[in-house]
Amino acid sequence: MGQPGYDEVQLKDLLLQMMETELGGEQVYLTAISCAVNKDLKEEWRGYLKETKAHQNVVRTMCEQLGINANETSPSRLVVRHIGASLVKAMELAKSVGDAASAQLVACECVVHAETKDHSNWELLGKVADAATGDMEKFLKEAYNRVEKDEDHHLYHTQGWCRELAIKALGMPAVIPPPEEVKQVETAIGASRAEQQRDSML
Repeated sequence: MGQPGYDEVQLKDLLLQMMETELGGEQVYLTAISCAVNKDLKEEWRGYLKETKAHQNVVRTMCEQLGINANETSPSRLVVRHIGASLVKAMELAKSVGDAASAQLVACECVVHAETKDHSNWELLGKVADAATGDMEKFLKEAYNRVEKDEDHHLYHTQGWCRELAIKALGMPAVIPPPEEVKQVETAIGASRAEQQRDSML
């Protein structure tokens, strides 16, 4: 039996980071929802919170099937935890010192930070799945396929909200809900096209 086409120790570390990212994501969304003023955005984030909790279960199941303790700490996991807690604190600070619209924009920025890491984690898992063989390949691809579209949606749609709310704060015409939301984009290419079409939607 040959060696797998990936580093098993690093895969374990990635899964521990993924577990922490999803747990931290729950706290980020709970705080972001409390900052949201726009009803559509608040509803969007409530949906993302529910999906994030489901993603926790997917990662936990992967850990269990690979004999990994999902609660185990690692140096990289501690860093992920610190960043997640910092995003929550940033939103709480924005709520305490600024107006509601400013806090909502900070919340958008913090969600984009969190989802960029989350999206990257799942993208990397997809690469490992491509390098794996047999049952491992099937198992990882199933997990990846269950979550990947959600992650695209979370990142690209919140980036759109962030951009449009920032444009509005600058006193310029904004497309709210953003084009990414209206056109229900699910890919980076779709998000780019939606942004290019925003002027025609004003």
